[in-house]
Amino acid sequence: MGAQPTVSDVAGVAGVSRQTVSNVLNAPELVRPETRERVQAAIHSLGYRPHASARRLRTQKSSTIGIRLDPITQDGISGSILDRFLHALTEQADRQGLRMLLFTADGPEGEIEQFRRLSDAADVDAFVLTSTFHGDPRTEWLIENGQSFVTFGRPWGIDDMTDPEHLWVDVDGRAGVRDATLHLLSRGARRIGFLGWPSGSGTGDDRRAGWREAMRQGSGLSEEELRLLDIAAEDAVPFGAEAVRRLELQAGPLDGLVCASDSLALGALTATGGRIPVIGYDDTPVAASLGFSSVAQQLDEVAAGVLELLTGTHGGRVRRGDDVADPRHRLVAPRLVVRDSPALFGGGAASERSVSSNRMSKNS
Repeated sequence: MGAQPTVSDVAGVAGVSRQTVSNVLNAPELVRPETRERVQAAIHSLGYRPHASARRLRTQKSSTIGIRLDPITQDGISGSILDRFLHALTEQADRQGLRMLLFTADGPEGEIEQFRRLSDAADVDAFVLTSTFHGDPRTEWLIENGQSFVTFGRPWGIDDMTDPEHLWVDVDGRAGVRDATLHLLSRGARRIGFLGWPSGSGTGDDRRAGWREAMRQGSGLSEEELRLLDIAAEDAVPFGAEAVRRLELQAGPLDGLVCASDSLALGALTATGGRIPVIGYDDTPVAASLGFSSVAQQLDEVAAGVLELLTGTHGGRVRRGDDVADPRHRLVAPRLVVRDSPALFGGGAASERSVSSNRMSKNS
């Protein structure tokens, strides 16, 4: 049996955009009568059958949201952020009478197969995606097949801030790392290194940009000096430790270090022996228990934003050309948690305070 026709197939035959096909299926009043007739003729000729389950969340006839359960990370540190997000999302969904359906998959293609299976069986009404990346094939499949979905993470690599093809919620990592770097600068540090991920990660590059912005603003260092203070490593404690040793060899003595994750921060602490202040990212239980500073993602706000986009005016879909006033995105401000006495090297109980304001910006 051949592949089922998709929204893109219908759009090609009718000579219209995919969004126009979606409008004919879900909001026909937005489409001119002659265009609507052309799309309906293409639907009939191809035998296209939209999934009923993709429309039910908007009409509140069903109540199940699918989300992939990510595999456990090697060090068990950074992966905890997605576990905490899932807990917050499930808790808030339950209060709204919604259910979460968890599934596993090996890689993006395996996740797409799960989308197909669950939507064909009408087991779920919408999906939540995590860990978005450049050229993510999952979102393309969901758009082409008319599925309702929201991503935790921006659609990296496209015009994500103004008119993307899907709805998203994200944490402003650039602002979080900028705040962390400015905090160290305000305490007299000047030669502040950045320990990040290899380039090409949308999230990692965004966090690196925050460090560079703050350093250009307040360090007085040259671009060449900043280049030497920037180093990348895979996201694991041993790689972080090794990278910091290389960083000190290439850049000389450091006054402080800002890291793209708590895994890298823990590696940096083991390499430096607590000689310099180190700030991580994600504020995992490891950061709290060992007492080092970290940038906290506001996961309750992220979960609330995801559910707003799934169940509110948009119903999990972007409809180009509509007059819906509700913004299509939520960008959540993180919070810097400062701890002054890391217990990792014999310090006492770490004092803790928050730096930076709480806000959620909505981008249309």
